[in-house]
Amino acid sequence: MNGEKQQGTSVVTTTWNEKENIQELIRRIHAALKEIAHEVIVVDDESTDGTLEVAKQYADVAVGKQREGQTKGLLYGAKLAKYSTVVTIDSDLENPPELIPLLLEKMDDNDVIVASRRSLPRFSERWAAKTLGKLCNTTDFYSNFRVYKQEAISRVELRCGESFGGELLVAAKKRGYRISEVKYDPPPRRSNPRIGSSFRANWRINIASIKCLFAYYLLK
Repeated sequence: MNGEKQQGTSVVTTTWNEKENIQELIRRIHAALKEIAHEVIVVDDESTDGTLEVAKQYADVAVGKQREGQTKGLLYGAKLAKYSTVVTIDSDLENPPELIPLLLEKMDDNDVIVASRRSLPRFSERWAAKTLGKLCNTTDFYSNFRVYKQEAISRVELRCGESFGGELLVAAKKRGYRISEVKYDPPPRRSNPRIGSSFRANWRINIASIKCLFAYYLLK
């Protein structure tokens, strides 16, 4: 992982039982970036439905690892990236890959771009937007549809456990990287989100927000 990175875009996604979506996601990423040097990296979190086997057929890099959550998976994939720009994207097709070229265009004066949903469905996400979002210059703190300069993500050392990608953004902000956003209207959410039921999801996001606030104010 040492040395200067090639010019291009590495797209990283994490999966857990996304066999039905992963081929379509990879196809759409390749189509959206057909004019740009790129690669697709899939980090699988011990799926039981054969997701990794499908990913190995279509992704440029597909690796399995022990189940440790989305944040560690994204960081793991970023460390594998060979290009100078890293895009992180959810694997459930709720983040449109067709938006990636526009996000890349906005990177000229920034180090991190967040693709922010115009409306946030969970109260925990809206609370995070008013607290952590203000600190990190985004209205959608828990959007993991982001573009990073490679060094803004790959050198992070996680200390908070699972934060649904939040600690990656906090770390970039605390290290002085410039963060901006592009707003978009997301497609309808699927009926069985990976994070769990409404109550469980809000609880887990609130816990993650407390961890991220701790990281922002107390960790060096």
